[in-house]
Amino acid sequence: MVDRQHFSKTQNFEEALQKFSHLREYVQKFSLEGGSPEFRVQLDRSLRSVENPNIIYPVGDPLFTHIYKDKEGEVVAQSIMPELSAEEEDLYEAVLDRIIEVAHTAEVPKTLDELRDVLLSLYNEVTEVSNYKEKDSIFASMKHKIKVTKAQFDMIQFHLIKDRLGYSKLEPLLRDMYIEDVSCVGVGHVFVVHKIFGPIKTSVKFSSDLELNKYMVESSERVERPVSDANPVVDAIMPDGSRVNYIYSRKISLNGSSFTIRKFNESPISVTNLVQWGTWSAEMAAYLWLCCENGISIFVCGETASGKTTTLNAMTAFIPFDNKVYSVEQTPEITIPHPVWQHLVTRESGQKTDVTMFTLLIASLRSRPDYIIVGEIRGQEANITFQAMQTGHPVISTFHAGSVHSMIQRLSGDPINIPIAFMDNLNVVLIQSAVYVNGKMERRVLSITELIRYSDEVGKVLTKEVFTWDTGHDKHMFRGLYNSHILENKIAQHIGLEDPREIYDIMRRRTQIVQAFIDNKLYDYFELVEILKKFGRDGERSLPFSVGYD
Repeated sequence: MVDRQHFSKTQNFEEALQKFSHLREYVQKFSLEGGSPEFRVQLDRSLRSVENPNIIYPVGDPLFTHIYKDKEGEVVAQSIMPELSAEEEDLYEAVLDRIIEVAHTAEVPKTLDELRDVLLSLYNEVTEVSNYKEKDSIFASMKHKIKVTKAQFDMIQFHLIKDRLGYSKLEPLLRDMYIEDVSCVGVGHVFVVHKIFGPIKTSVKFSSDLELNKYMVESSERVERPVSDANPVVDAIMPDGSRVNYIYSRKISLNGSSFTIRKFNESPISVTNLVQWGTWSAEMAAYLWLCCENGISIFVCGETASGKTTTLNAMTAFIPFDNKVYSVEQTPEITIPHPVWQHLVTRESGQKTDVTMFTLLIASLRSRPDYIIVGEIRGQEANITFQAMQTGHPVISTFHAGSVHSMIQRLSGDPINIPIAFMDNLNVVLIQSAVYVNGKMERRVLSITELIRYSDEVGKVLTKEVFTWDTGHDKHMFRGLYNSHILENKIAQHIGLEDPREIYDIMRRRTQIVQAFIDNKLYDYFELVEILKKFGRDGERSLPFSVGYD
């Protein structure tokens, strides 16, 4: 897997301007009309309130992104990338031809890193750095080494790697850690969902059907799921873990071939990130911490792009680190920090050799896991999931539903058909949504509901809403104080409290600890995981800071 978040990034603007002529020329030209851009190595969510952004940030040398408002008042993302001159284009094509000629002498690479080494080795084999005179013909030396200057050598090498190992003109977007989704809806500009600035247009564009179709065919072949007129709709996983959906040709995509990339984030969003952003509250984090620590089954529900998987990923850091965890997914999106983690992914292509989620869930039950994580429940695998919960295996999963009521309706109706009397094997349902807060699109947990039991008398599942979101004040309210079924009757009993109401004191203390994480700016997922691991073993004395009492 390519680690796109750890490309070398120049940290100083003056140094970057001196080092990269294409950046210097771009900034000089833009500054004449748009004003001097501000250089930032890192962005934060405070920038969401900036009305007229004019910010350049590095995405991996020599690439930069410029966020600004264009003449129409629209926020756009301009990719700043070195471009080949006409002479360099000729050299580039000559280099490609020579590499093809001599490639038979190289060993067949088995990994992406090996392929990079082979490509660079072949590039060095067919080129020679030389201050050749303009009258010398580059093609006269085609059978030998192609002469290039040092600057040309570096420029061609960058484009060679970008085009043959990277994603060509999309490379700046896929390197950018602040971009979540990349969408091409036909000929024209590519659009992205930016973590700070939301949905915006980019400078990257496809000018013709020929260019777009060629790009889709080549990129889909590289992920071994080629598109064609016979196979126009394809889902695939890219080498960096991102998910891509291709829709090929104007016959079914009227504006031209299209694709959407949902980027894989190698460093998951942490619990403290979600609390800082207002998606959760510190009190909600403390509640979920106790739930995950004590084997409570949880469904994270919401509509498309509501942040369900992000919330699920963050929660897994609360599962005890000596637990054996099994995860089952159709596409790998989950990152779990536990040493004993069996990461299972389906293989589904309509063949007899397919391995379905249903099959993998049955296999995981035979392995006696402490926790089962299901990426998303969509169909018959729900039956095995509920059987797992019935037999004492806690499950955390995502499910597409906008409310607890619609979740129960979908699970108990066709084609899933879970008997409604079995529904209370699930303990907690979290509803999350993308909502507008102060004119900006944000993600919020709207409610957390406990499923208490199925009532024969009323013929439905009795529930208790323990957290709600106050829309007007953008605040989460804990309504389960001294009447939470899960805290008092499940968790308090599990940890052996004589007085079940002592659990609220423990939850209050956990809330203070979560808030202390934020006060001490502990936002990195893996750093937080290490602290939680020590806390699970040694308690509060292991914390790297003191936590006061209210």
